[in-house]
Amino acid sequence: MSTTSPSPVSPNGERPSGERPSGERPSGGDLPFRLVATDLDGTLLTSTETVSERTRAALATATGAGALHIVVTGRSAAWARPVFDEIGYTGIAVCGQGAQVYDAGAHRLLTSLTLDRRLAALAIAKIEAETGPLAVAANQDGLDGQVLAGPGYELLIGSDLPVVRVDREQLLDAPVSKLYIQHPGLTDDALAGAARQVAGDLVGVVMAGAGVVELLPLGLSKATGLAVAARRLGVRGADTIAFGDMPNDVPMFGWAARGVAMANAHEELLAVADEVTASNDEDGVAVVLEQLYPGV
Repeated sequence: MSTTSPSPVSPNGERPSGERPSGERPSGGDLPFRLVATDLDGTLLTSTETVSERTRAALATATGAGALHIVVTGRSAAWARPVFDEIGYTGIAVCGQGAQVYDAGAHRLLTSLTLDRRLAALAIAKIEAETGPLAVAANQDGLDGQVLAGPGYELLIGSDLPVVRVDREQLLDAPVSKLYIQHPGLTDDALAGAARQVAGDLVGVVMAGAGVVELLPLGLSKATGLAVAARRLGVRGADTIAFGDMPNDVPMFGWAARGVAMANAHEELLAVADEVTASNDEDGVAVVLEQLYPGV
């Protein structure tokens, strides 16, 4: 399979995104998969930003059978924490598109990567030379890092997520994990494509949702963060089933033994998925898990 998204760095020698060796099987003993990796927005969460009772029950059955569940999200730990608290999630999570491996129970960062601010500023300049002015936001580094939004930037997902309004010149005053960019006249896909074309040698570029085009440290992806977390848990890509809905999930699908796209998924992810389930509002994660883990 091929995709326009960059292949993930593979620190443990896993295959690059989109390449799936024939005959590969999960190595989870009697379990179909030892690790269940789920994205949050558009996947585990419904459009009302909750986790349905059916999905909670299916996850409980899977973990009761001995599987592990890990959340792999583009949200920073600070933005993911309210969801984790609401659903009672206390395990390890991969946050910030792989930049943070986070212990939700202890509220502690295990790893944290930052975006080089000089490269970030140069990338923005190169993109704007191609597309014209951008609206930019910055996700500050750290466990409680704020999201700083420059003029014109509007958050389109996560209705209750906190954003601090600042002048453009203040966005890079402190270390950041990533930048968000928006353009008034380009679609998200077109903006991501333009950014990748002119600045893809400086930063990683992903489209993670409506109005969410992100600039990341080069080589970072959900797959790199998940590989780090999986090693801590003693599992491998061959043990893993992954669920997602957006192009930023493509590397994770390449790393996992099986990738399941939601019915509401972006066409780029649908193109590399092994399976398509129901939408996030129709308990798509539960539909698959109920078949794999029918009961303890």
